[in-house]
Amino acid sequence: MLRRRRPLLRAAAVGGVAYAAGHHSATKSAEQQSTDAQQSAQIEDLQQQQPVYQQPAPPPPVYQQAAPPPPVYQQPAPPPPQAAAPAPSGATTDDKLAQLKQLGELRESGVLTDAEFEATKLKILGSF
Repeated sequence: MLRRRRPLLRAAAVGGVAYAAGHHSATKSAEQQSTDAQQSAQIEDLQQQQPVYQQPAPPPPVYQQAAPPPPVYQQPAPPPPQAAAPAPSGATTDDKLAQLKQLGELRESGVLTDAEFEATKLKILGSF
C-alpha cells in the first residue's frame, strides 16, 4: 500500500507548488496594476495643477524680392594699334629716327606689345 500513496503524494505536492506559484504570480500582478493606477492618478493630478502653456503663433512669413544681380562691367577693347606707316623709300634718317622714337613711346605707354614694336621697327629699319 505504500507504493500507491507515493504517486498520490507526488501529485499533491506538485499541485500544491503549482497553486502557490500561480497565487504568487496573481498577487504580484495585482500589486503591479495597483501601482500603475496610483502613478497614473498622480500624473493626472500634476497635469491639472500645472498651467497649460501654449506656444505663441509663429510670425507670418516675410516675403522679400530677390536682389537684382550685380551689374557686370566690361572694359572696352583697346583700339587697334596704329603702326607707324613705313617710311617711303626716299625718307631721310631723321624721319626714321622720329618714327622709332614715336614707336618706343607707344610701346612704353602700353599701346603696342613687344611683338608689334619689333615688327614695326623692322619695317622702318628695313628701308634703310
